[in-house]
Amino acid sequence: MTDDSSNRVQVLDHGYVGLIDSMGDDLAIVNGARQSFNERSTEMDERNAGLINFLMREKHTSPFEQVQAQFEVQLPIFVAREWMRHRTQSFNEMSGRYTQLPRLFYVPGRDQIREQKGKPGAYYYERMEDTPRAEIHRIRIKNTCIHAFEEYENMLRDGVAKEVARLVLPVNTYTKFVVSANLLNWMRFLSLRNHEHAQYEIRVYAEAIESMLMQLAPVAMEAFVEYGRLR
Repeated sequence: MTDDSSNRVQVLDHGYVGLIDSMGDDLAIVNGARQSFNERSTEMDERNAGLINFLMREKHTSPFEQVQAQFEVQLPIFVAREWMRHRTQSFNEMSGRYTQLPRLFYVPGRDQIREQKGKPGAYYYERMEDTPRAEIHRIRIKNTCIHAFEEYENMLRDGVAKEVARLVLPVNTYTKFVVSANLLNWMRFLSLRNHEHAQYEIRVYAEAIESMLMQLAPVAMEAFVEYGRLR
């Protein structure tokens, strides 16, 4: 499957998730399971949908590994570093050593300026209700990033190596990677990241991934949601 505008979801202010390639669908899951009995189906029908639901309900998850999906993702560096803790996925990231990073950085919307409350191990986050204060912090983030990129570009113009000049850039600078995993491991990712307790900035990427996987293997993904995700 080739990436085009219909296979891309915009995320945050400058980010996106784009489906580059995929292998398999609901029928591949069915045939992976039926291989145990040396059987094979040629079309999805009600019986095969029932099999997928049984597999998910009983947590017989290995047949879901028969589906693969690869995405291109543009996202802030701090989101990428959190995402890469999922070591069952394969990544290749744009390198700031070899490529000048574009002047793209994430500035949260006013309703995403949050306050941290609680104590270690039991933190929770609430929207900063004081709108003028929230806007002041948005402006502070934006102005800091503009200054950082001006210094970065000045160093490049003066001949400083890209791998050194990038040291002044903040963690909300956008990067880009390709990432691939089988459907079971995408489900594990979504169980953690498309969750109310996940940080907003990674949760919206997980929501985009989930919406695209719903198109790729709808019966499996609906069963994933119906039976409580992978907990």
